[in-house]
Amino acid sequence: MTQLTGQPTTDDDIVHLTVPADGGYLGVLRTATAGLAARLHFALDEIEDLRIAVDEACAMLLAIAPRGAELDCRFAVTEDALTVEVTVPTVREARLPAESSFAWKVLTALTTSASATATDGRATISLLTRRASGW
Repeated sequence: MTQLTGQPTTDDDIVHLTVPADGGYLGVLRTATAGLAARLHFALDEIEDLRIAVDEACAMLLAIAPRGAELDCRFAVTEDALTVEVTVPTVREARLPAESSFAWKVLTALTTSASATATDGRATISLLTRRASGW
């Protein structure tokens, strides 16, 4: 898995949620994202940007997930950043959108960094968002 700058250490808070890989459950992940970002004192626009980014990442993964799959979401909370890793099993020969796609442009515009891996029948999108200075 790709390592992002600011990866959590063992002293950081980790929240793990698993929901059915169905668009009807994405509200749970968006709500968890907003709550954890608020805990870090992210500004309202930063929280909304991160919610949209998580929603977009999940939509990308749902498109390549088999029926009945589960979406695993891992939130790592550090002092000034939130890392979100969303993972799903994939259908055979599934491919994530190219990094030049509109979906990736959205992710990179709304987060500090974004990356993806697809190996061994699983795909993961990792998002890192750092709180703007001033808090």
